[in-house]
Order: sequence, then structure tokens, then C-alpha cells
Amino acid sequence: MLGCAALLIAGCGAGPEATPLGVGARPDPQSQILAHLYAGALRSTGATVRVEDVADPIAELDTGGLTVVPGFSGRFLTVFAPGSPARSDRAVYWALAGALPEGLAVGDYAMTAADKPAAAVTAATAAAWGGTDLRTLARHCSGLVVGGVAGMPSPPAVGRCRLGERREFPDDAALFAALRAGRITVAWTSTADPGVPEDAVLLTDTRPALIRAENVVALYRRNELTEAQLLAVNQVAGVLDTEALADMRRQVVEGADPRVVADAFLDEHPLGR
Repeated sequence: MLGCAALLIAGCGAGPEATPLGVGARPDPQSQILAHLYAGALRSTGATVRVEDVADPIAELDTGGLTVVPGFSGRFLTVFAPGSPARSDRAVYWALAGALPEGLAVGDYAMTAADKPAAAVTAATAAAWGGTDLRTLARHCSGLVVGGVAGMPSPPAVGRCRLGERREFPDDAALFAALRAGRITVAWTSTADPGVPEDAVLLTDTRPALIRAENVVALYRRNELTEAQLLAVNQVAGVLDTEALADMRRQVVEGADPRVVADAFLDEHPLGR
């Protein structure tokens, strides 16, 4: 009897610990930031959460190894429906929701947080073209020389303008140095890239969109999140914007811990308020 009492004091008879919720991430800074933002949101509900670095988070989500995988709407749509013509924020989101396999669902998308491909030009080029709308690029298609950072995707065409082979650069610094020097006409970057210098002009993609939307969103496994946990996932979309995403990405690139950066953001932007 005394032995049993000792075991009870030590935890004998306690229920099993809840299985941690797995949030998937790739090793790049932006994926790490998003994973820790959603993990922090889930922890705010009292859940135990682990962030896992995996080569293919979507595959792990599909097999049940992960519960939540954050990312971008257009990139997810390319995986599940690569031939979809959807381009606008809402069209991409609803096309993605309809393309997901049974067992997976998509949370709310962030209307003000995206990392969409963007064309950057010099102020002189924008002035010569007479505007900063992306359609001006298509109207000056002949003779364009485009560049981008190696490994970063960019669209092969803008409207009817086929852009041809682009020049590759090792990083943003080299890319924008080439743009300033006139070795390229257009530098492909993205809206949440912290490496875009202040003197570069991003061409805006107005309606109807020419480039597929890339809003922050999370995929999750159906019936594995509580109502409170699902609400927390959706609330991330309400507090995040592109400027904050770029700033957090910059901090991580400079060496900050992504969990510390994400938790600091959530402390400043409490969910549900």
C-alpha cells in the first residue's frame, strides 16, 4: 500500500500525455518563420507543439506525420492543381480548397501577407516606361534582359510577354547591383524579400492579376485540431502583413532564432483581439 501511494505521488494513474501537434517547415528562413508563428498560435491554446524540419512537408502532412503545414496559396495550388488558371487572391484560395485531397483542409488566408513574385526596375526605367504597373513591362517586352537570384522562382511570362532565359545571380546584392549598372532591365524578386533596396521600384500587379497570388495560409489535417486550435490557426491570418513577414525574415537571415522572432511578434499582436 505504501508502495502504491508513492507511485501515485510520482504520477501513477495519470492519463497519457497528449501527442504533440506537428507543424512542418523547410530549412529556409521564411518557412521557419511561418512554422513558428503557427506553432506559437497553437501553443496559445495550451497545445503541445513540435516544429519539424522536413524536405517535403506536404507529403508528411498527407501521410499523417504532420498536423499543420503553413506556406503560400499559389505554391500549394501548383502542387495540387498545377494547371489551374486562378490568379487573384480569392480565386487561388478557392481553387486550392477545391483541389485538396480528402483528409486535408485549408485555413483562412492572410489578405495582407503575401510573398508574390515581383518585378523590380530602376526609377529611371519606370519613368521612361511611364508608370509602375506590371502591364508596362509587357508593353516593353522587346529587348528585356531579366535576372533573378539562383533558386528563386520567377514567372516565364507576363501576360503575352515571354521573358526568355534569365540571368542568375548568387544573392540580392549581386542582383540589384546588376540592375543599377544596367546589365539587366528587370530584377525578379518577391514582395516579402527583405533584400529589396529602397532605390528599386516594384511594379504593381493590379486587377486582373497577371501573376498568381501567394498569400500566407496553412493546410491542416481534418478532425485533428480542436475548435480552439483551428480558431488560433485562422487568427494568424488576421494579424500578419507582408511588411512584418519581411522584417521577421530579415531578422532570421541575420542570425536570430525563428521561434524567438515569431513569439515576439505574437506577443505584440495577441490573437483574438
